[in-house]
This record gives sequence, structure tokens and C-alpha cells, in this order.
Amino acid sequence: MAATQVDLDQFIGRSWERLDLAERELLYGSYIAREVYTPKTLPLQRIEAIGDSVETCVAKLQQRDLDPLNFEFVRLDPSY
Repeated sequence: MAATQVDLDQFIGRSWERLDLAERELLYGSYIAREVYTPKTLPLQRIEAIGDSVETCVAKLQQRDLDPLNFEFVRLDPSY
């Protein structure tokens, strides 16, 4: 997969909706972690972890001392 050939950390903190078409195509098939929406948190829906599996995303969140239970994991579909 092409996404493993780039530094995925460059996408951390960015909104999925703000990625351009080339970036979305590059990340197709990857998983992202976004904070779960609750009225208390009102998250900005930014990418907090990205990887080839949910397990990879969980590990990356834990490395940053973030609780994976506060995140939803989404597999990125094609842009079209």
C-alpha cells in the first residue's frame, strides 16, 4: 500500500474533510482514529492516529497516553 511509503504522522491533527484528493487517494484503505463525539467534549474530528489496522491506531494512541476507548476507528474509503 502506498500509504506505508510516506510519513503518516504528517496527517495527525488534520481534519479528514480538509485533505485534498491526492492525500485521500494516498490514504485509501488506511484506518484513522477520531475522538468520539459527546456533548462534553465536542471534538474537532481531527485525525489522532493513522495506520494499516485498528491495532496500529490503538498502539499509536497509547504511545501518546490517549485512551483508545475515547476514539472511533474508521477505514478510509475511496474519494469517489
